Amino acid sequence: MAPIMSSLAKNLAFISRPALRTLPSHRTLPSHRTLPSHRTLPSLPSLPSLRTFISTTSPLQAQADVILVGCGAPDRGMGWYHAIQMIDGSCPTANLTTVVEPWFLGGGSDGPGGPEFASWSASVSASSDITFVPSLSSVPKTSNPTMALISGRTADNPRLLTECISHGCTAVYLEKPGAPTVASLQSMKSEAAAAGVAVLMGYNKNVCKYVSKVREFALGVPDAHVTFVSNNAYENSAESLGECFERNAEGMLKNMAIHELALLVSFYDVTVDNIEKVEADKEFSSCQTLRGPGGDEFTDFDKIKFTVTTKNGKKVSVSADRCGGDVSWATVSSPSGSELFRYYMPDSEDEEMVRSLRSRFPDAMPYFLPQHPDYITVKERAADLCANGGEAEGVATIDIAVETLKVAEFLTPELQRQLQG
Repeated sequence: MAPIMSSLAKNLAFISRPALRTLPSHRTLPSHRTLPSHRTLPSLPSLPSLRTFISTTSPLQAQADVILVGCGAPDRGMGWYHAIQMIDGSCPTANLTTVVEPWFLGGGSDGPGGPEFASWSASVSASSDITFVPSLSSVPKTSNPTMALISGRTADNPRLLTECISHGCTAVYLEKPGAPTVASLQSMKSEAAAAGVAVLMGYNKNVCKYVSKVREFALGVPDAHVTFVSNNAYENSAESLGECFERNAEGMLKNMAIHELALLVSFYDVTVDNIEKVEADKEFSSCQTLRGPGGDEFTDFDKIKFTVTTKNGKKVSVSADRCGGDVSWATVSSPSGSELFRYYMPDSEDEEMVRSLRSRFPDAMPYFLPQHPDYITVKERAADLCANGGEAEGVATIDIAVETLKVAEFLTPELQRQLQG
């Protein structure tokens, strides 16, 4: 696959997008832990394979064929990055056979990103058996265990799930948030259950290192308070954020910060019925109404911080900033508010990986790179479930997704109300 991978960085002309920035390091750590800044790492003499940075925990058994539904543009689409990892061999149980891309193989072929997608897909097709088609109806059915990886527009997901089930897929990896509304996601859950199809969610932070480290540390601290901090690196301008708001029209809590909400649901007993109160940090938070490139106005948080208290006495905080940089972290604090522990994504062990990936994919969305190993983990566990049965340990199910989306729909108007007050 080397010709495919090397051609990506050298030959693709990438689509126009808002400028991204890297902010100064925020790494002020407690004295017991010191992580070096990424700026002090030595330059890499060579670029190792992505498989240098992963390991498999069990011998390869059967493979699952994977149909990627919704690829998106090179460097920008989450589906594209999933494809890169499977093509590269980083997910040995996931055998990518087909890419279904309705937009760039249809009405969007001549628009922004269309020529880049055409160049990339031609390179992949010439070097592999992977096929590119505009619709699932064009894909031959097989008797092999088959997983659909749905990474299209959120509004299309209910229809796409129905099509994948009808096609005979026995498992589905569904990108967050899964559906536009709770009602539609609940309907999808029922449809999949009736068909006996497992639906696993792309909530990769449920399996990532920094979350595990912080949860472990918090277990040893009575009444510990955990805060999850999520950052993106958009330019802090009306133009950049307006484009972001339009492209992610479901809103921050159903998009960027929904990973953190899934953590709250999965590990901290947070459900709509169990929320005692939610408090916005008004000094930190900001909600704006901005015009997108299409001319419509969108109201959303560009940054938000809040604390949830449950009826059984648990407290947990979330902070998300569209323009906060390219490093995320989580902290453990004492009941008095003193920070006891902090762990970053990426940590010092993963900095080399991020530098290598950035060299290979300099124009890729920055948040893809530090989460690279976690994307692999979720895909591998989902593909293993499809091919070999058992459970996908730690991977969020559609049940978690339904509760997470309920929390997002509850919190969004409540936090907006508090910021307006």
